[in-house]
Amino acid sequence: MAAQKINEGLEHLAKAEKYLKTGFLKWKPDYDSAASEYGKAAVAFKNAKQFEQAKDACLREAVAHENNRALFHAAKAYEQAGMMLKEMQKLPEAVQLIEKASMMYLENGTPDTAAMALERAGKLIENVDPEKAVQLYQQTANVFENEERLRQAVELLGKASRLLVRGRRFDEAALSIQKEKNIYKEIENYPTCYKKTIAQVLVHLHRNDYVAAERCVRESYSIPGFNGSEDCAALEQLLEGYDQQDQDQVSDVCNSPLFKYMDNDYAKLGLSLVVPGGGIKKKSPATPQAKPDGAASTAAEEEEDEYSGGLC
Repeated sequence: MAAQKINEGLEHLAKAEKYLKTGFLKWKPDYDSAASEYGKAAVAFKNAKQFEQAKDACLREAVAHENNRALFHAAKAYEQAGMMLKEMQKLPEAVQLIEKASMMYLENGTPDTAAMALERAGKLIENVDPEKAVQLYQQTANVFENEERLRQAVELLGKASRLLVRGRRFDEAALSIQKEKNIYKEIENYPTCYKKTIAQVLVHLHRNDYVAAERCVRESYSIPGFNGSEDCAALEQLLEGYDQQDQDQVSDVCNSPLFKYMDNDYAKLGLSLVVPGGGIKKKSPATPQAKPDGAASTAAEEEEDEYSGGLC
C-alpha cells in the first residue's frame, strides 16, 4: 500500500514538472496545473507516511501558487508543509513555515485565518519553547484586536500571561495581565477584572513590589462592584498581612477557595507566597512559668530601689 502511494506521488511530481516546462509553442509555465499536481503528490506521500517527500511537495506547490499570485493557496501549502515538519518532530522549523503562512494570509486580507494559524503554531511549540509561544500568542492577540474581536484577543493574552508566570518572567507578566484587565474592562466583564486584579497583586508581590500591588488594588476601586466584593476584601487582608509580615494571615488568604480555584499558575503563586524576612507566626498562648522565690524577691528589691529616690 505504501509503495503504491509513493509511486502515485512520484507520478504526480512528474506531471507537475511537465506543466512547468516551456517550449516553442508554450512560452509560459502552467503554474496552476503544476500546483494541483504537487498538492496531489503531497497527499500521496503523506498517506505513505513519507513526510519529508510530502513536505517538499507542499513547498513546491506553495512556490507554484506564489508564481501564479494565488497568495491564499500558497499560504495553505506552506502551512501544510509546516504540519509535515510537525509529524517529523521538527517543531521550530514547522513554526517558522506556519508563521510565513500567517503573514501571507494577512497580506491576502484574511486575518482570521492568519490568527488561527499563529495560535496553532503557539500550541505546537508551547512545551518546547515557551518564550516563542508567548510571542505567537501575543501576535495572535494583536491580529484579533486589530479586527476588534476583543474576546478572542483577551483569551490569547491570557495564554501568554500564564506562560510568562510559569517561566517566572514576572515583569512581563504584570504588563500582560494589565492589558487583559483593560480589555475585560472595555467589554464590561467586571467580575473577571476582579480576578485579574488578584493575579496582578500576586505577581507584584512575587516581584517584591508591595507598592505596585497596593496601587493595583487602589486603581481597581474605580471598577464597578469591586469595592465591597469578596475579591477586594481578600486582597486588602492579603496586603495587610504582607505589610505586617504576618505569614499566617497571608497563607490563610492564599489557601482560601477564592485563590485556590484560580487558574493553576496563579493558585501556585499564592501557595508559594512568602512575606519578606520569613514573617512572623502567631504564637499559641502559653502559661507563664513560675519564677523561683529568690528571683521574685530580687525583682521586687530592684523595683523598690528604682523609685527610692522619688520621682523627678
